[in-house]
Amino acid sequence: MLKPEPTSDQYERLIAQYAEMAQLAGALAHEIKNPLSTIRLNMELLAEDLAEPLTPAQRRAAKRIDVMQRECQRLQDLLDDFLNFAKIRKLHRQSTDLNAEIAETLDFFAPEAAAANVEIIRYLDPDLPRVMLDAEAFRSALINLLLNAKQAMPKGGQLVVRTTTVGGNVVIHLIDTGIGIDDYTAAHMFEAFFSTKPGGSGLGLPTTIKIIEAHGGRIHVQSQVGRGTQFTIELPAPPRLSG
Repeated sequence: MLKPEPTSDQYERLIAQYAEMAQLAGALAHEIKNPLSTIRLNMELLAEDLAEPLTPAQRRAAKRIDVMQRECQRLQDLLDDFLNFAKIRKLHRQSTDLNAEIAETLDFFAPEAAAANVEIIRYLDPDLPRVMLDAEAFRSALINLLLNAKQAMPKGGQLVVRTTTVGGNVVIHLIDTGIGIDDYTAAHMFEAFFSTKPGGSGLGLPTTIKIIEAHGGRIHVQSQVGRGTQFTIELPAPPRLSG
């Protein structure tokens, strides 16, 4: 039996409840960061005290401190990713040259790609319409996808970045020659905290899709294991900005 669709009042209450839960979760994460900072500081002081361990006991203690420092850093990264995901984002959109934003982000990412033996190939349509964009938020989403593509090519490869127009939308394709994504992962990869990477927060792609959808766009993925992956982003190009 199908459940009835929520009424507008019920929908508004659900939105308000979600906003309240997101606010509480963000506040909790901030509260956790305060004692975590104290723990990290004391771990650093202990590590300095044991920088040159002399006895077996001191060497064991130094190794345990190193493990705790790594775990503290992992928790810090997780909290930072969560706060970025959970915050209610208010976009400051302006008429933007999307190609220029992509080119600037690729230039920033180029040294990391080169170090991983990843060749970036650009096909940016010179006649691309302008879009309404929050450049900072969009750059964060694009970096997440670039990092994802790089990690999918552990032995190097090629990443094609292409822009074009389809109907009333501006389209960005990111095509890598990596290991590909299986059907199960593809079905869950945009869910919060889902990750196939050891130590990953599972919030990079969910944050990316939130940013794209906040721009009125959408993102989808096509992949074949052993052949590579294509992420496609579609953003609306308002008629008044086209041309």
